[in-house]
Amino acid sequence: MPRALETDEIPEIVQQFRKGAENAMVAGFDGIELHGAFGYLIDQFLQDGSNQRSDRYGGSIENRARFLLEVVEAVTSVWGGNRVGIKLSPSNTFYGMRDSNPKAIFSYVINALNPFDLAYIHLMEPNEVDLGTREVLNPVTPLFRPIYNGTIITNGGYDKDQGNTILASGDADLVSFGRLFIANPDLPKRFELDAELNTPNPKTFYGRGDKDLEKGYTDYPFL
Repeated sequence: MPRALETDEIPEIVQQFRKGAENAMVAGFDGIELHGAFGYLIDQFLQDGSNQRSDRYGGSIENRARFLLEVVEAVTSVWGGNRVGIKLSPSNTFYGMRDSNPKAIFSYVINALNPFDLAYIHLMEPNEVDLGTREVLNPVTPLFRPIYNGTIITNGGYDKDQGNTILASGDADLVSFGRLFIANPDLPKRFELDAELNTPNPKTFYGRGDKDLEKGYTDYPFL
């Protein structure tokens, strides 16, 4: 059965993140992105729907943010801040994630990340499942833009026009694309030419369990 980490086990987990950062450097990567979203470990510490701890890593916003900030400090000690990004999903409902006051916890975290001078923070907008599950923060990126002094990447169902609109607004510095890029391996060229886009096929997305793995994931046509 799953159990909460003992308090004295947590420093070792932080060191494992540091070792992962060191391994990525040895392997020749240009930088790393911490996964602080979608119900993975960092997110589980952040949100009070999953964090039921009563020690220094649970309860208050400051305590729930402690693990994330310790991990960020560890990996930036390896790479420097300008080679580290972090992904956050304030409106994610995947794996049953929730927080009683997501605006408060993520505002605290994003402000606390300012001194690290990270390469970017990567903010995920809610998807149709999140919006259909319960009331969530929407939109996310404009809400936190005033808090963060550095580069913000936004992601979440954008097309070319929507991406250009949020860039023009100044609420984000960059837009990342997921499903459109899966279906269009030459997405930048298609955007440049205003070419027709391939339609993504969710049945072949990673993790969907389609048995015919040779089709649909890496064989979308180029222009």
